[in-house]
Amino acid sequence: MFIPFFLELKAAKVPVTLREYLTLLEALQADLVTYDVEGFYYLARATLVKDERYLDRFDRVFSHVFKGLEDLAGSDILDPANLPEEWLRRLAEKHLTEEEKKLVEALGGFDKLMETLRKRLEEQKGRHQGGSKWIGTAGTSPFGAYGYNPEGIRIGQNGSRHRRAVKVWDRREFRNLDDTVEIGTRNIKVALKRLRRWVRDGANEEFDLPGTIRATAEHGYLDVQMRPERRNAVKLLMFFDVGGSMDDHIRIVEELFSAVRAEFKHMEYFYFHNCLYEGLWKDNRRRRSEVMPTMDVLHKYGPDYKVIFVGDASMSPYELREVGGSVEHWNTEPGWVWLRRAREQWPHSVWLNPVPQDAWGYTATIQMIAQIFEGRMYPLTLQGLETATRELSRKS
Repeated sequence: MFIPFFLELKAAKVPVTLREYLTLLEALQADLVTYDVEGFYYLARATLVKDERYLDRFDRVFSHVFKGLEDLAGSDILDPANLPEEWLRRLAEKHLTEEEKKLVEALGGFDKLMETLRKRLEEQKGRHQGGSKWIGTAGTSPFGAYGYNPEGIRIGQNGSRHRRAVKVWDRREFRNLDDTVEIGTRNIKVALKRLRRWVRDGANEEFDLPGTIRATAEHGYLDVQMRPERRNAVKLLMFFDVGGSMDDHIRIVEELFSAVRAEFKHMEYFYFHNCLYEGLWKDNRRRRSEVMPTMDVLHKYGPDYKVIFVGDASMSPYELREVGGSVEHWNTEPGWVWLRRAREQWPHSVWLNPVPQDAWGYTATIQMIAQIFEGRMYPLTLQGLETATRELSRKS
């Protein structure tokens, strides 16, 4: 019965395998969850989802496939012939679409509800099912049971159904982890995990449990062993375009900067405006007085650094191609020359662009810089960042 669920997950591009699906069936066969929809949700999510980026897609598929399924926790009814009358009566419950729910108008507060309820009790003479006025079941009236109204009084129903809170899988608490939506600092950290090279060097400051066990067994007495702390040895150098059209992308660039600073111990950064020229700076408040020659940066940081340029690459073609093309100073060499030098010095370099990728074709300089970087320009999205880190992680 769970095959449609498995197929819909595959259709939603959640990378679930047959082995994981069989593991879920084995868990159900072992009665890890019995007649508990929410428990089944958590079990299925833990079994089928390997990467938190796909949690939101999983929630959407689960909500679609199991829409309307009631919680059977605590029930020992196995034979459909023994379904109690209460369950059969609840088959009449109303399941409305979001569009239908928007058509149901609230009455305007508790006092108004109570006044209207009193009047309708006086008018109504018999049982009513469905509809939008009388007190009954399976309707949209604010009075009754097993129906829907955003503001109402429950009568004759054992427990609340709709509430103003939704089921856990409908909350979609992980929607911002999906690699198809806007990224944030936490998402960036997830994508940056690929760009790691673990080493152990420095002072012996971390307790080495396996080494202690081995040394104790060899010597016959407790021999405590220590080892250097494991750390990420990747050295990262970043260049950020600031000012002008980049003002529209300040928030997302700040999130990227925050995530990178938290993830990498060896991280250096510099700022430039529009294109790389002969000068860089580290403090935008002193960009005129404390400028570091770009050539010094090229000589200081070796080719073992991973390098990321962040900018919209959107400018006048003259700023990239011509001597004196910069809008802020007289550059004695064209911007493309400096970008070429950077690419030659740092073979492992990429360009992240906050402009949506489908708009790149409308700006000549975006295409020109992408060509200088040999196609290694990626959109500043979660998926683009992951592709960029995969490229930077290549050994060749």
